Amino acid sequence: MSVRYLATGASFNSLSFEYLMGASTIRDITKSTCEQIWNILQPLFMAIKQEDDWIKIADEFYTRTNFPNIIGAIDGKHIRMIQPEHSGTSYFNYKKFFSCVLMAWTDADYKFVYIDVGSYGTASDSEIFKTSEMGKRLSENQLNIPSGRHLPNDDDGNVIPFSVVGDEAFGLGNHILRPYAKRNLNYTKRIFNYRHTRARRVVECTFGILANKWRIFHRPIDVNIDFCVRIIKACCVLHNYVRIKDGVKFTDTLYNCPMDNLTIINENNRGRNNMDSVRQYMSSYFITPEGAISCQYDKV
Repeated sequence: MSVRYLATGASFNSLSFEYLMGASTIRDITKSTCEQIWNILQPLFMAIKQEDDWIKIADEFYTRTNFPNIIGAIDGKHIRMIQPEHSGTSYFNYKKFFSCVLMAWTDADYKFVYIDVGSYGTASDSEIFKTSEMGKRLSENQLNIPSGRHLPNDDDGNVIPFSVVGDEAFGLGNHILRPYAKRNLNYTKRIFNYRHTRARRVVECTFGILANKWRIFHRPIDVNIDFCVRIIKACCVLHNYVRIKDGVKFTDTLYNCPMDNLTIINENNRGRNNMDSVRQYMSSYFITPEGAISCQYDKV
């Protein structure tokens, strides 16, 4: 019954007729079930990663996107909801609807690595990530991430740290690699941005697959904020469960994967200078015979 609610987006009233139970009873059962789904499945299907796990994720990213030393893509997703009581405009976002934010870190296989749920719709992605548990632990090197390795076919070059890719809403920071701002880009920087986008778009694909599978996201979620957070977390861990157990249709991977609509903000995060050096090195690497891919020259 609860999974049906998540999968179809049906209202509690419609489910009450189908299951011959009171709508409030179904609501209470669903709220409790969502909490238990997260508590039981999260340690199994969204567990804390170890060094070997990060290496595997980086290898998969390189295989699928041709971007080396990447251990995830990060982005925020506005989840539509009704206005929470006594919240004023805190959840009213720039898109002109009420929402809370799902901040997600995903791997190349369209699974969630870490999530942060429930931030105000008015908050920026950079602000949410910086204050989230995963953002703090990444900044403080507490996620068991390996120190780095050489880029493919570049054994005599620099050791490059593992990074997560995010759009311009994320400043350069410790382990965070963002594209160059779209101003006065030379050829080398345009190549880097194209390669960066190929890696970054997997998080948008993951959001698309999530919404396509769990249709509760096709309408504003009409519960209080605590219940809404439980729903989102349950759907994310169920997404991983289904992805691991049953795989995903190829057509799902093509769903909702935009490569544009980027927002530029100032860069002021900790670790910016180091990651700028990494970005410059990788930009040069991508135009060498060892680092180039044939399709990049047709895209810039």
